[in-house]
Amino acid sequence: MKFLDQAKVYIRSGDGGAGSVSFRREKYIEFGGPDGGDGGRGGDVWVEAVQGLNTLIDYRYQQHFKAKTGVHGMGRNRTGAKGEDAILKVPVGTQIYEEDNETLICDLTEIGQRFKLASGGNGGFGNQHFKSSTNQAPRRANPGLPGQEAWIWLRLKLIADAGLVGLPNAGKSTFLATVTAAKPKIADYPFTTLHPNLGVVRIDAREFVMADIPGLIEGAHAGVGIGDRFLGHVERTRVLLHLVSAREEDPAAVYNTIRGELAAYGHGLTDKAEIVALSQVDLLDDDARAEKQAALAEACGRKPLLLSSATGEGVQDVLRALMKIIEDARAEEEDAEAADDRWQK
Repeated sequence: MKFLDQAKVYIRSGDGGAGSVSFRREKYIEFGGPDGGDGGRGGDVWVEAVQGLNTLIDYRYQQHFKAKTGVHGMGRNRTGAKGEDAILKVPVGTQIYEEDNETLICDLTEIGQRFKLASGGNGGFGNQHFKSSTNQAPRRANPGLPGQEAWIWLRLKLIADAGLVGLPNAGKSTFLATVTAAKPKIADYPFTTLHPNLGVVRIDAREFVMADIPGLIEGAHAGVGIGDRFLGHVERTRVLLHLVSAREEDPAAVYNTIRGELAAYGHGLTDKAEIVALSQVDLLDDDARAEKQAALAEACGRKPLLLSSATGEGVQDVLRALMKIIEDARAEEEDAEAADDRWQK
């Protein structure tokens, strides 16, 4: 299944049903009067976050979504039925934008969350509404009001606790495959990863979700390489794991390059908690390992962890460091929610 994280779709709510022009006609009842029913309301357009989806690929094959028109009114004061709603089912983490792709309409971050994108038109009045002392047999009824229409953008930002960043071939996909059941593509050439991957990490009887995105290179914010469009998938993470390959001649320069791309992208990525690890250290001897670790420490301002996904060295230490930051962030969020509940009461 292909990964699609952005789609443009057309939506239109249903028109209201027309009111009816009808008169009561029964045996032995003369001058029965008007009994035209009202038209039904048009269907609405909703967007709903559902479980089991992790891509917007369905919206590549269908871009138009229209709710049903309300049923017309009928005689004997029968009101038409409401038109059927149109529901766009999207993965959790989907944002809805207006046609300019900048104005946010809603952000669906929980399973079952719904938002009405377009309201159906009201049904028209039947001729019973126009009866008066001077017009006891009205022969007019209102048409239903038209529905609303718009083009909107769906943009998916994966919801994960930790995100992997680094240059291509920094060992991100190998690390994800080592610590989770995910099976990303792994090969010895740049840009093996072409779309984000998610995996569930289990450490010390606890779990968190990790996201791996395609590697960044210098100038990614200007579209070089794959660009930075996938950085949106780590915007919601609580912590970033920055991997720098031990094969790099200058780890400090590589670290500063990636930090520069994160700063150019913005959206608060440089303010997130960060764990720096020198990956693929099984390729180095002790002297080269110490030298590159010291150079990287000078660049990032703290001692980086040593990591080898191939041998398992340092993997548990990295996962525990991530888990600690994630649990602290979860505790802060729970405290904030509890405080809001107390304030509302």
